[in-house]
This record gives sequence, C-alpha cells and structure tokens, in this order.
Amino acid sequence: MDRNKQILGNALLILTAMIWGTAFVFQRVGMEQIEPITFNAARMALAAVAVGMVSAIPTKAERNRLSILSKEEIHLYRRNTVFGGICCGTFMAAASIFQQMGIVHTTAGKAGFITAMYMLLVPVINFLLFKKRNSWIVWLAVLIGVVGMYLLCMDGSFRLTRGDTLVCICAVLFSGHILCCDHFVKLGNPIRISAIQFVTCTAISSVAALLLEQPDMGKILSAAIPILYCGIISGGLGYTLQIIAQKFTDPAIASLLMSLESVFAVIAGALILGERMSTRELWGCVIMFAAIILVQIRGE
Repeated sequence: MDRNKQILGNALLILTAMIWGTAFVFQRVGMEQIEPITFNAARMALAAVAVGMVSAIPTKAERNRLSILSKEEIHLYRRNTVFGGICCGTFMAAASIFQQMGIVHTTAGKAGFITAMYMLLVPVINFLLFKKRNSWIVWLAVLIGVVGMYLLCMDGSFRLTRGDTLVCICAVLFSGHILCCDHFVKLGNPIRISAIQFVTCTAISSVAALLLEQPDMGKILSAAIPILYCGIISGGLGYTLQIIAQKFTDPAIASLLMSLESVFAVIAGALILGERMSTRELWGCVIMFAAIILVQIRGE
C-alpha cells in the first residue's frame, strides 16, 4: 500500500476520533431536551442529507474505475455498494441507539471509554467468526481490558449500571460495524456506502422512535445545536472520513487510531461539562487504554 495514502488515512482517522470524542458532550447535552432514539433519528437524517449531497457528485476517480470494469463487474460493484450501505447502516442504527440510550445514565467520558471497547472486540470477533488467528498479545490485551472495564464500570454491588450496560452492547455492535465497513469499502463506492448507511440508519431509528417514544418538533428544535453537531459534523463528516480512511489503512491500525476517541471524550467532558471521575474510574480508563494499544501490537 502506498505510504503517503497510509499517512493520509491515519491522519483522517485521528481527526475522526477527535470529532467523535467531542460529540459525546453534545449527545449528553442533547439528552436534557429530547428522548434518545428521537435524537438519534434526527441527527442521522441530517447526516444522510449531507453525505447524500456529496455522494451525488461524480468524481474523476469513480469514472476512471468504472471505465475499466466489464458490465458484470459494474453490476457487482453497484450491488455491493447498496448492500454494503444497508448492512453498515443496520449495525450503525443498533449501535448508536444503544449508545444514545446509555449516555442518558452515564457520563460522556465513561461512555467514550466503554464504546472504545470495540477496539478489543474487533480481533476477537475476527477470530471467532472468520478464524483469523491472533497472537498471545491480543488475548493478554483482552484480559487487561476486562480488568479496566471492571474498574471503570462496576459499582459496589458487582454489577454494571444501566447506562454502562447499554453502552457495552453498543460497543459490540460497533465492532460489527467496523468489520462490515472493512469488508464492503473495498468492493463498492465508499461515499455512497456511507450515504446509504445513513439513510438506512435514519429509517430504522425513525421507526423505533415512533414505536417507543413520542417525537415532538418543539423538543427537536430545542436540541438543535447538539443535533446539528452530531448530525453534520460527527455523523456526516466523521463516518465518511472513517469509511474513506479505512480504504487506505489496515483495520487493526484503524481501530487503534479511533480508540483516541475515548481520550478526546474525557477531555471534552472535563473541559465543557466539568465532569470528574473517581480515582478507581480513572485507573480503569488508563488500564483500558493500555489494553486498546496493546491489542494492536503484532506479536509472533
């Protein structure tokens, strides 16, 4: 892989991590005005419009790529784009709904670190489902990560709090989203996959909001700023940067760089919301981050 493209991909992923980490603050603030699934549907709808407009513009690279493909290959390429967008969007909808419900009951910083657990889960799921072997370092990192999760999330009665449990489920689903993106981004149009995933996510979130909540335009308008940031910046820009960057970066390296999201979440929560963690929770963050880094080291 071209070294310059790898550097570009890595830089885009660091920017993505910063955008996503800051978004936890806006998600937390938005919950003061609106129900979680309605918030998710509104921000995903904005992201779908933003990315949809970009995906509608034909690019020279896309025209060049299609010009060298046969009719059958073009058909397969377009089918993978649509199917990939739907699959990625389904994972994103489920993950983001659980995350948004969980963040009501926990802090932005904790939610950021628990969500980052998907970095540990990606190689484990790769092994369980696709028989991709991992080194002993990966399994050591998973064990260390479990210790960090215990310190970060467990209360005195040795059980997860409600918010932490919901965000843990979100982390598992985001693992599926990363693997889904990694598979389809090489088989279809990355920008259009991103646009289709947001349309799919909007549809699923809207149906869930209508069934489980009572959407109200007044509440949506009162949470306009958090929705705008999470929809256009975190959603439209962030997820599109991710899907483009993963085309040039190994999925293990991508997950390491995106793990910085948790650090940015803690910093943003402290600076903007004045959130503070206990000593035990801070140690949990440190241990989890060490595990997230360790899991990416290629051992023999």
